[in-house]
Amino acid sequence: MKEKRFDLSLDGIKASLVYLMCEGFKLNMLLVGFEEKRRVLSTKEAYKEVKFVGNTYIDGALFEHVRKSFGERLPVNFDLGIDRKVLKILGIAPDEAAILNTAVNMEHVAVHEKSYKEFKVCCFVTAGTRGNALRTGEDTADWTERNGIYANPLGTINIIVLTNAKLADSAMARAIITATEAKTAALQDLDIRSTLNPKKQATGTGTDNIIIVSGVEFDEPIQCTSGHTKMGELIAVSTKEAVTQAMKKHDGTLSVRSLFRFAKKNKHRR
Repeated sequence: MKEKRFDLSLDGIKASLVYLMCEGFKLNMLLVGFEEKRRVLSTKEAYKEVKFVGNTYIDGALFEHVRKSFGERLPVNFDLGIDRKVLKILGIAPDEAAILNTAVNMEHVAVHEKSYKEFKVCCFVTAGTRGNALRTGEDTADWTERNGIYANPLGTINIIVLTNAKLADSAMARAIITATEAKTAALQDLDIRSTLNPKKQATGTGTDNIIIVSGVEFDEPIQCTSGHTKMGELIAVSTKEAVTQAMKKHDGTLSVRSLFRFAKKNKHRR
């Protein structure tokens, strides 16, 4: 099984791109392993204590193969079956891992680290917005969940935030807000537009997910990760930079609108 390592400054963490076959399809996965179990808060699986977190690229053909097998009645958590198959191939028990998945190839994953004195944060992001970017609170939703069934389009922004410092439960929850605000700031700077209404700036996609991984260093856990705190700043800056780089890798360097604005702004500086 082919593997490509990331060189990170955080201790006790091993991060790799893993290449594998699943159901006859080529997949790749960002797999982050820990020397000891870590507390994580995931918007997909809630709170867990795990040895691994990851983000799996589900090939479009495999996604459609699985989706068509359910016909018009696609379960909300259909992708958990794919996650479990991938984990089985890797020899990892489902309760030992918190996994996200996406139609974005992991070759396009972005990673950014930020530190302040003894505190360190690392953020991994994959991003694709062309299919279902939206402006939350204004765009009309077209999914109606009944009995755990709805249709699920492609496109998502997945974020994994790791800290070296131990985070209180409340700090882990608050970190989701901080990272989400940073993600939206990145989309605004890139001028990403809603798929439903291109006149409006997008705040994300309808399938975005985040995993917050608490570190194990220091006796007293961090209690707050808002933007007013140094830990919150590290989370926000690393997330914003990683989202920006991930968008450039997958969806192109800049949106056409952004390029036009940049050219217009700088035409008199030559």
